[in-house]
Amino acid sequence: MNNRTIERIKKRFIGIAMLAIFLAMVFIGGAILLASFFVSRSAIRRGLDQLILNEAYLKDRDLSEYYFDSPDITDIFNTQVGDQADFWLVRYDGNGQLLSVDGRYPGNSYTFFLGMADEIKEGPEGYGRQGRIWYKYADTLDGSIIAFIDTTGEIYAINRLLFITLIVCLAGLAVTFILVTHFSDYVVASEAENLAKQKDFITNASHELKTPLAVIRANTEMSQMLNGEDEWSVSTLKQIDNMNGLIANLVMISKAQEMEDKSEMVMIDVSGVVADSVKTFEPVAAKDGITLSTDIVPEAKMKADASKIMQLTTILVDNAIKYCDDKGTVKVGLTQIRKNAVRMTVTNSYADGANVDCNKFFERFYREDKSHNIDKGGYGIGLSIAENICRQYRGTIQASWKNGEISFICTLY
Repeated sequence: MNNRTIERIKKRFIGIAMLAIFLAMVFIGGAILLASFFVSRSAIRRGLDQLILNEAYLKDRDLSEYYFDSPDITDIFNTQVGDQADFWLVRYDGNGQLLSVDGRYPGNSYTFFLGMADEIKEGPEGYGRQGRIWYKYADTLDGSIIAFIDTTGEIYAINRLLFITLIVCLAGLAVTFILVTHFSDYVVASEAENLAKQKDFITNASHELKTPLAVIRANTEMSQMLNGEDEWSVSTLKQIDNMNGLIANLVMISKAQEMEDKSEMVMIDVSGVVADSVKTFEPVAAKDGITLSTDIVPEAKMKADASKIMQLTTILVDNAIKYCDDKGTVKVGLTQIRKNAVRMTVTNSYADGANVDCNKFFERFYREDKSHNIDKGGYGIGLSIAENICRQYRGTIQASWKNGEISFICTLY
């Protein structure tokens, strides 16, 4: 883990927290609005039932300006909406002839309601709605009756609740974002502290361990000069080499983290960087009798840190040569999959890879005990660093074995 990783954790924490709070607000606000809607609809139906049951008589009132258009959002705080709940009752006899029209309605709306009632009575019984007007049509013993209610007040109430809910949610999200951003520093503070302590420990431990190991090596070599070489002195020197390798790996981890924090992204010629890195291994491959070949597309470019691409190539090619079968082949390929994205493939002969779990190769200090190249150290820290480099570029690295070859495929964006 490094400073960039901690910053990504911080941003991810803020994003997840804000998403969770947003979804919670949407759920709560939606539940309130939905409940209000059903409560309002239930109240309207109860009012229509009461009208038909009681055949209420209301004073006339001019409602011509309320029938047809929905309320404007600027009118949602209108304090007079309670006076706009108007009611009508239209009665018919058994032959469908009009008996009476009662309620609170304007004279110039008489024709409008009669026309609406004539259409409704031709349909089935039940509740319905036309614009702001809700109605109920029911049969009676001597005919039928249609009750109307103007629901302008309920519409204003729902709009007002919606408006207030949106304002409160937006204000809540703004305040929450400020608080979460502020407190996120405390969330990652422990990780940042642990990172600093880890770097200090690695640096101090590597320096402190080198001195006694050097003394032990010097004493062991002096003993060999005086008393001759034996299995115990050879074993001691081998363990010293193992310890030095472990220290080198620890230092490599620390340096990799520091390089990641300081790396700069610029447009580079990835083909040239990979080709130059592979060339440095030609003498090593020739010495071990390994055929090293390349298939690199020219002028593949992307925004990256050249040192990172070189480090990635070095790790993979070194690993491929180290664990290649005797007199085997190592192939390095590079393609431009799209603008600012490349794919690098490193393949080597590996006959004994059928039963190897390739997913473990990227675990730090993992060693495959069954490797026929066990004397060369097994898979260690290098592939773990390669995986971290790929993650820095929002890419992936995969290992697979097929037909006696093991392949590492890196995709970088």
